[in-house]
Amino acid sequence: MDILNLCLNTRNVRFTNEQDKEKYHTMICDILAENYPDVEVKKDNYFIDFMREAPEPTGEEPDDADLSAPKIYEHMENFDVLTEKLQMYQENYNETIRGAAMDLVFFEDCMTHLIKVSRIIRSDIGSALLVGVGGSGKQSVTRMASFIAGYTVFQITLSRSYNVSNLLEDLKHLYREAGLKGQGVTFIFTDNEIKDEAFLEYINNILSSGEVSNLFAKDEIDEILNELIGVMKKELPRHPPTVENLYEYFINRVRKNLHIVLCFSPVGEKFRSRALKFPGLISGCTMDWFRPWPRDALIAVSRYFLSSYEMECTTQCKDMIIESMGTYQDIVSKSCIDYFEMFRRQTHVTPKSYLSFLNGYKGVYKEKYDALNELATRMNSGLQKLLEATESVGQLSVELVQKDKDLAIASKEADVVLEDVTVKATSAEQVKAKVQVVKDRAQALVDAINADKAVAQDKLKAAEPALKAAEAALLTIKPSDIATVRKLAKPPHLIQRIMDCVGLLFQKKLNTVTQDPDKTQFIKPSWAESLKLMAQSNFISSLQQFPKDTINEETTELLEGYLNAEDFNFESAKKVCSDVAGLMAWTNAMYEYYFINKEVLPLKANLFIQENKLEGAMAELAVAQETLDAKQAELDAVQKIYDAAMSKKQELFDDAAMCERRMQAATALIDGLSGEKVRWTEESLQFKATIKQLVGDVLLSVGFLCYSGPFNQLYRTLLFDKWKADLRKNNIPFKEDIDVVSFLTTQAQIGEWNLQGLPNDELSIQNGIICTSASRYPLLIDPQGQGKNWINRKEASNELVVTCLSHKHFRTHLEDALSLGQPLLIEDVGEELDPALDNVLEKNFIKSGSSLKVKVGDKECDVMSGFRMYITTKLPNPAYTPEISARTSIIDFTVTMKGLEEQLLGRVILTEKAELESERLQMLEDVTLNKRKMKELEDNLLYKLTSTQGSLVDDPTLIEVLQITKQTASEVNEKLMIAAETELKINSAREEFRPVASRGSILYFLITEMSMVNVMYQTSLVQFLDLFDLSMERSEKSPVTAKRLTAIIEHLTFAVFEYTCRGLYEDHKFLFTLLLTLKIDLSREKVKHQEFQTLIKGGAALDLNAVAPKPAPWILDITWLNVISLSDIHQFSDLPMKVTNDEKAYKRWFDTDQPEEEEMPDGYNQSLDTFRKLLMIRAWCPDRIIPQARRYIASSLGQKYAEAVILNLEKTWEESSPKVPLVCLLSMGSDPTASIENLCKVHRLECRSISMGQGQEVHARRLLQSFMTGGGWVLLQNCHLALGFLDELLETVTTAEEPNENFRLWMTTEIHPKFPINFLQSSIKFTNEPPQGLKAGLKRTYSTVTKEQLEISTAPQWKPMLYAVAFLHSVVQ
Repeated sequence: MDILNLCLNTRNVRFTNEQDKEKYHTMICDILAENYPDVEVKKDNYFIDFMREAPEPTGEEPDDADLSAPKIYEHMENFDVLTEKLQMYQENYNETIRGAAMDLVFFEDCMTHLIKVSRIIRSDIGSALLVGVGGSGKQSVTRMASFIAGYTVFQITLSRSYNVSNLLEDLKHLYREAGLKGQGVTFIFTDNEIKDEAFLEYINNILSSGEVSNLFAKDEIDEILNELIGVMKKELPRHPPTVENLYEYFINRVRKNLHIVLCFSPVGEKFRSRALKFPGLISGCTMDWFRPWPRDALIAVSRYFLSSYEMECTTQCKDMIIESMGTYQDIVSKSCIDYFEMFRRQTHVTPKSYLSFLNGYKGVYKEKYDALNELATRMNSGLQKLLEATESVGQLSVELVQKDKDLAIASKEADVVLEDVTVKATSAEQVKAKVQVVKDRAQALVDAINADKAVAQDKLKAAEPALKAAEAALLTIKPSDIATVRKLAKPPHLIQRIMDCVGLLFQKKLNTVTQDPDKTQFIKPSWAESLKLMAQSNFISSLQQFPKDTINEETTELLEGYLNAEDFNFESAKKVCSDVAGLMAWTNAMYEYYFINKEVLPLKANLFIQENKLEGAMAELAVAQETLDAKQAELDAVQKIYDAAMSKKQELFDDAAMCERRMQAATALIDGLSGEKVRWTEESLQFKATIKQLVGDVLLSVGFLCYSGPFNQLYRTLLFDKWKADLRKNNIPFKEDIDVVSFLTTQAQIGEWNLQGLPNDELSIQNGIICTSASRYPLLIDPQGQGKNWINRKEASNELVVTCLSHKHFRTHLEDALSLGQPLLIEDVGEELDPALDNVLEKNFIKSGSSLKVKVGDKECDVMSGFRMYITTKLPNPAYTPEISARTSIIDFTVTMKGLEEQLLGRVILTEKAELESERLQMLEDVTLNKRKMKELEDNLLYKLTSTQGSLVDDPTLIEVLQITKQTASEVNEKLMIAAETELKINSAREEFRPVASRGSILYFLITEMSMVNVMYQTSLVQFLDLFDLSMERSEKSPVTAKRLTAIIEHLTFAVFEYTCRGLYEDHKFLFTLLLTLKIDLSREKVKHQEFQTLIKGGAALDLNAVAPKPAPWILDITWLNVISLSDIHQFSDLPMKVTNDEKAYKRWFDTDQPEEEEMPDGYNQSLDTFRKLLMIRAWCPDRIIPQARRYIASSLGQKYAEAVILNLEKTWEESSPKVPLVCLLSMGSDPTASIENLCKVHRLECRSISMGQGQEVHARRLLQSFMTGGGWVLLQNCHLALGFLDELLETVTTAEEPNENFRLWMTTEIHPKFPINFLQSSIKFTNEPPQGLKAGLKRTYSTVTKEQLEISTAPQWKPMLYAVAFLHSVVQ
């Protein structure tokens, strides 16, 4: 069995198809059966070495004990046991490896690949070549096998500057790990990482011999060998540690421990060419082909992801869905092949696409289910609330009748109580009047007392300042001051007098009045009495507490004699003795107070009398008040009874009013929501069916999102029909008339996209949905730039970052967009993407706390929530690898004929009827806004209905919301109706101009189809639109719409004809003109599609043996088949019979030199127009098609289209600008250099030319900078030799801020398939070949003759001689 296993694992894997594998297996089994007849041969026979468990540590093991699981190569029992073991390993892997969690589904095919890879890398010198499309699981299987083996995994990290030197550094690291440390290493190397084919040279050497020349410097290898001496002695003790032995040991150790796993894709020619160039890739590796997952694998994967996922369906239906998912992948895989055969467009689906499909299904199903469930809950809750409101109306009407009866009884009771209250109130009022008289009297006394008090207070207030001053002065006198005065033997006379005044105030006995001998003008002071007064211990306090009211008039008369003295003032007292100066101020104050108090005393006496009267009045009032209080208590008791009765009455009244309001509210609510109730009821009934059908609807929609992007409209419809047929077959419920557009988006969203520049045709809207809803980042095949323009406008408000792969700051732009959460647009990519984008495209985000990180090259960047990425390419038919197809959502954004027609119609209307187009755009904006408003109103109403607690009729705000909603909805509906009517009028007016748009669309698509004839014939939509606008501007104006349309169409057609022919080689100009005529006649229905097919194919598809025999031997077989094919057209239905009846007439016509000039037999000359005659010529005389085709062109479009277009270099220059290069497409002998230089001399400008080639870019840059500033023409010749410089050249020219007006860039190039499309679409192209035909040659020669040259001589021989030279020149050319 082991022999069989080895044979199958080492040889069988090299076969590329199942038939060869089966044949090899049969041969091996036959040989085994012949030599070992007793051995039973099984097909699925595998040996593995990782089934044993690691030994349990006991703690007694030595330090160097190996506790890893024993690697015993043994027969595998069955896949179920292996699955459990691998799942355990996967759990350990996810716990061990940070940021690289795997979720592998171990179906049988996956496990067999893992067994093979594990066996390969566990072998000494074991390397693997895994071949399969991207996303097949090659790297995942390798990582898991390496983890099981205990190896470390290494993979190079690509950056923009990664080169051979970096690879060698990585190889040094690997050699040290494997050879020096003895660590098992798996080196995963993918074809995406081959930046330079030289990388494979080193890989080839490692696989072949294990050595890489000059990998290590001398000192490095010496260091490594010295470290290996001890290791080698331990392992090979008998080998002397010489340099040669050590190096051999090192290399052998590297080969043993370093396992290279090459993960290559077989798609394209690269794999084949690399296998031929580097044989070590095949001979040094064990191959394993990763084929498309079989159906059982697809079903196993979908079952793994969906088995535990909750879905609203039966178990049987879920099983059918799981199987249908595998069928979807198979259908798309086959469709990719058919699509390529029909349209020659390469598309791929990979297992990774399938995984995206499964994840997308889960995401969309949850989103739609939650939305439907929430809506259903809201609607059912709203309907329940409405039902409750309906029931409330009946209950409320009954309650209202009863409440009216209760209100009548309460009113009667209140009236009885009111009578009693009235009697008691009258009695109380009488008592109250008496009390009021007493109260008024008392109040009059109080008022009089208060008035007298106020007067007394005012007068006393006048004396307050003096009293306060006296008190302040007294405070300055201390007992020590009094003691000092007393000690004076002879105090100053003023002091003695002051003390006499104090004695008078205290009414002390003074000496008899005698004249003072010392001061005769004064009486003699009574100082002895004063000393007695001052000797009192309470003298100062008695001053402060002096009873001012006891001063009488006698005292004041006695004081006057003292006070009137001139020196009796404060200043004099202070000078004499400052210690007692305050006594003088006090005596003055007391004197003044007396006279004020003299007026106040009568008032005080009167107050006393009045207050006594007041006491009597108050006593009388108290008695009266007591009587009044008793009466008031009686009244209050009765009033309380009355208030209770009235309260009950009011309560009943309010209750009845509320009941009536609730009934009115309920009625208003029911009436207001009657329309919504019907609709919600219908929708509620549909919700159950809708949720049941959701499993199928989501399956179709997610299939559309994940798979249909690369296909055109026809194939998208075919895929959709096949998927629906599969759902019917498996009895999976879905909506038969499902529309993915309405399922995945809303009309309001579509309207917003249209306003942002997305065309309104179905394909473009589908593309917009895929672009915004697909789980992978979109890659737009956008040759016309429509998708890019839409994205620019759509993301403008989000600070869109625009870059390209060739931009010098591309990495910076990418990192900034990731870390700042900005959308990123990578424009104009080729067929390969920067490897730095791999982790971003695959969304290999690492969760770090609450944030996400992603590895971009060798740097980790934060990923913010607003980040989105869009990629666009201008390649019309790019051949992307399966890896790119798996990582991105490729969308064919190529403009459709209908979409372009609508755009052109808008441009025509904008020019011819600007107000109409403005009105239409405003209408679209209003409709979008109104539809969104309607949705918001309904959501708000549903929310209000469901969020209201209790009964709806108790919430007045709900009625208010309902009224606002109904009013707004009515206004919005009215606006929508007006908008619909306006749209009809606008569309009707727009339709008049549709012929112009239709012609423009036909012309543009014909121009783009010419790129299939020659890759250099590239014209951008922007260039065409400029030409379109110019034609409308320059065409003849007319107030009559029909004449104006004819003028625009004729001018546009000829302008496009001239513009395009100028850039075509002579061999292709007639082809273009004929196709132009045919397409126009097809659109005008002058030519039928069947006739067009007959012209193109003839009878090539017919079998000569299956048709009537030809009537004469001179008729060629192919001619007869052409005739038979032509007879399918009704004008030629009897042609075979006519030929049979009169073959001689046809032979005479056939034998003429110019049959198209002769009369056709059987009256065909008169009955056929020029195109049908062309069909006749095509059937009989294919060699004469061109002359007849010229006749057809002239008759259909006009003679000017049948004549050659002569290059006018000056006119071409006039059309150009400093930012638009002029490119000449070279052919043999058609160098335009001389003509360009002559034209430059005519305009007196400088022209400098550079022949491009290796190293000429430096000179070209210098010349460009000089001439862009100073003016002049730069001519770059043979630019096909400097393709790498052209992107930089275009950016330099087109992004220059203010180039000199006289600057022009002229270029010449040969045809090259890799010439940048963007450059060709941004330039004016022309050819310089000699025209075909003598007449055209003469016209071209004459076009170079100026008026001055024609009139340079008056000799009669001059012009004939000029004609002869021109004739000769045309013949020679």
